[in-house]
Amino acid sequence: MDDGQPLRITKDGIHLHAPEDFSGMHRAGRLAATILDRIAPEVHPGQTTGKLDQLIQAMVEEAGATSATIGYRGYQHASCISVNHVVCHGIPGAPIPASKYEKRPRGSDVLVDGDILNIDVTVVVDGWYGDTSRMFVAGTPKPFAQRLIQVTHDALMIGIEAVRPGNTFGDIGAAIQSFAEGQRMSVVRDFCGHGLGRVFHAPPNVLHYGRAGTGPVLEEGMFFTIEPMINLGRPETKVLADDWTAITRDKALSAQFEHSVGVTADGVDIFTLSPAGRFHPTWG
Repeated sequence: MDDGQPLRITKDGIHLHAPEDFSGMHRAGRLAATILDRIAPEVHPGQTTGKLDQLIQAMVEEAGATSATIGYRGYQHASCISVNHVVCHGIPGAPIPASKYEKRPRGSDVLVDGDILNIDVTVVVDGWYGDTSRMFVAGTPKPFAQRLIQVTHDALMIGIEAVRPGNTFGDIGAAIQSFAEGQRMSVVRDFCGHGLGRVFHAPPNVLHYGRAGTGPVLEEGMFFTIEPMINLGRPETKVLADDWTAITRDKALSAQFEHSVGVTADGVDIFTLSPAGRFHPTWG
């Protein structure tokens, strides 16, 4: 019976799920990814983050699903939209903080040409949580922003390649850190991935840096997110007065990609692949 009860819980508090539970995660992950596919054409200069969130909420409701973020710790939006040097948890409709790279109308949530943004969506389908985020570009990206997005995307995929039984969570973090720092970029330490399944957040904390061979050992049936945040500048962040929006302290650009994954008998299953092949904002 697909009731989402873990086969067991490891000594580190990590749930191990049954083989039939993977189908539930695929349903939830596919919807989250489909919503991001559908929102892609709506990202352009002149669009507002508030409008993007309204469209996302309508898509969730249209699918008969639930937004995991509306009401979560008082949050009232169906997405987080993080623009330029906002690392994560950007609030749709709120004024976009001005980075050191551009000027924008004061107090505005309007996207301007060259903005890069991460849109993060989590939905609940039949009790299962699908959590994913990806980068978008309003208009034409600057070359250094384009390179940051590429490195961040590749860092995620390199981390996912380290997911297989017998490896450790430290192997995932070390692979991401080694690649990103090799590209002369930094890895955010203040935020991490997390376990999920029939809950939004659960053990373990999935660090995007670390030492190979350390941390809990990966076992079949573990479900978690990998969601590296990579900065052009230094890794330090700070949270603004709204208690949500995290920005880079040096106001350098930041990017993030996120997949929800499950450990299989011999590797990894990605639950949040883009049905339309739009996970990466390929350059025309």
